Amino acid sequence: MLTIQHGHCCRSLLIALLLTLLGVNTTSAQVETLDQIVAIVDDDIILASELRERLTLVTQNLERQDVELPEQEILVRETLDRLILESIQMQLALRYGIRIPDAQLDDAMRRMAGQNNLTLEQFRGAVEAQGESFFAMREQVRQELTLQRVQQGNVNRGIEISEQEVDNFMGTDEGEAMTQPEFRVVQALVEVSKNDSKAEKASKEAFVDRVLAQILAGQAFDEAVSGTDLYAFKGGDLGWRKLADIPSMFTDVIPALGAGDTAKVTSGAGFHLVYLVDERGRKRMIDQTEVRHILIKPNEVLDDQAAKALTLSLRQRILDGEAFEALAKEFSDDIGSAQEGGELGWTSPGQMVPEFEAAMGETPVGEMSEAIRSEFGWHVLEVTGRREQNIAEDMRRRQVMNYLHDQKYEEELEAWLRKIREEAFVDIK
Repeated sequence: MLTIQHGHCCRSLLIALLLTLLGVNTTSAQVETLDQIVAIVDDDIILASELRERLTLVTQNLERQDVELPEQEILVRETLDRLILESIQMQLALRYGIRIPDAQLDDAMRRMAGQNNLTLEQFRGAVEAQGESFFAMREQVRQELTLQRVQQGNVNRGIEISEQEVDNFMGTDEGEAMTQPEFRVVQALVEVSKNDSKAEKASKEAFVDRVLAQILAGQAFDEAVSGTDLYAFKGGDLGWRKLADIPSMFTDVIPALGAGDTAKVTSGAGFHLVYLVDERGRKRMIDQTEVRHILIKPNEVLDDQAAKALTLSLRQRILDGEAFEALAKEFSDDIGSAQEGGELGWTSPGQMVPEFEAAMGETPVGEMSEAIRSEFGWHVLEVTGRREQNIAEDMRRRQVMNYLHDQKYEEELEAWLRKIREEAFVDIK
């Protein structure tokens, strides 16, 4: 028996014993059917059959990708290491009480089917037609989702991205390139050649000016430039591009345009009409609502009807002249907002639960809603303001924060996996 603790072992002896246990003769590569314990991992075991099945799966995946297979010893070692790490994490999941509901698993399977342009039933048929078990695949997906939950729960809490880090990254060339707005531009060109006379050039420019005037008067861009009167336009849709990826002759005029605007640009090639179809990342206007509320949660002492009655009573007291903030501090069960007098600040669409959001939308500024029921309990809310807000900058900062988080996540995940592997008791037999 070999006992490995904290990842230390004699690798060559270990692999030789594993190859023997798995029934792999390094000269004849013959396989015998065995099922014995190959490793004890804390309170779990890994069987020879599990290792053989995973080796088969890894080999098939590498062959499908046309990747050269590593040496048998390396493949066995790396595969066993992955199984050991998975076992440690699945035991943590059991300890934490993590469980993937069937409904969430079904959604994941439907997404997999959709990625293959199939319904779930079609996907199942395709999997089974290849001789694979759909049930086994489904359970494998359940395990992968469980591992993700365990990893995220342990790794995310150790990651913090400061506002200064976001500022610093946004000031770099990479950050500027990532957060630049994008424009979808269509351009139409009337060409001018070096052999054109001054009169011909003037005629072409006058023609382009007339077409531009028609567009500015309300004619659709595509319709205006599609005519063959006098001169034909060339060009087309440049697609979505950042400003740095747009032809330099257009970069001065495009930032001055709004979606739906057209401008004329003169270049060595001729006279262009530049139409900004749409933009993203420069402006993102949303309607926001400023709101405060009092939440009363039903409990063992206060049943649902009593909670509603208390909410209505508090609403009436406010209408009779008592201060909303004072009653919120005294009665509200929303710990996060109670000490702020019930203030939730400016909220954006989709931020609140549907019942609360619907009541916000129906309540005029300066007035209170009726008592409303949500999954959290009974609320009374007051709308204190509305505004239209450009959140493009917030979205850019969130994009950078997510990018920096993903970078740190990979580093922290690798460190965390090393840590749990070193702390685990692993006995390879």
